[in-house]
Amino acid sequence: MELRYKIWLEKDGEPLLSFGKYLLLKEIEKTGSIYRAAQNLNIPYKKAHSYIKLTEKRFGKKLFTRKRGKGTVLTEEGKKLLELYEEILKRFEDTAKSLKELLREPP
Repeated sequence: MELRYKIWLEKDGEPLLSFGKYLLLKEIEKTGSIYRAAQNLNIPYKKAHSYIKLTEKRFGKKLFTRKRGKGTVLTEEGKKLLELYEEILKRFEDTAKSLKELLREPP
């Protein structure tokens, strides 16, 4: 048996941030470019851009700013959202790790 789980954040009943969108935001943070992040993750630029716009709309705050010569940079709100998701993900992973021990024990 295996333990599986998916984690996403919702706001007002609408999906806000899932693991896939989290990876996109982290890749944009790393590369400084929505275009390069989309290429690195093998998703169309238009889809990546749509994800960002939809997430910002649901979040009610800008996640990135574009700075001439510096590319696309996370806003403070964007950083806080990523940090929150990372902390939640870490806690779930820690819990899942301990629960997997139950699956190793014979019933």
